[in-house]
Amino acid sequence: MASNTNTCSKWTTKKNKQFENALAIYDKETPDRWYKIAMFVGGTTEVEVKSQYEILVEDIKNIESGKIPLPSYNRNGGYSRENISSAEQK
Repeated sequence: MASNTNTCSKWTTKKNKQFENALAIYDKETPDRWYKIAMFVGGTTEVEVKSQYEILVEDIKNIESGKIPLPSYNRNGGYSRENISSAEQK
């Protein structure tokens, strides 16, 4: 499902970070979880955040199974292609 890009809004780095923070706040037991996450993130819908969650879960499965490498992050919280390439060579 990682290739599913049917969401209407663009997921910027900032929006993705807000999404991750919302996931930490609103666990699986939270009533109206997807609605609350959408409101926390802003500019998105319940359907979009649920789809983004499914994409995240698929990405995690692929990383854990070794299908894709874990990105190397720099000090600024981003990652670079060079870091990824060197990680792939290990």
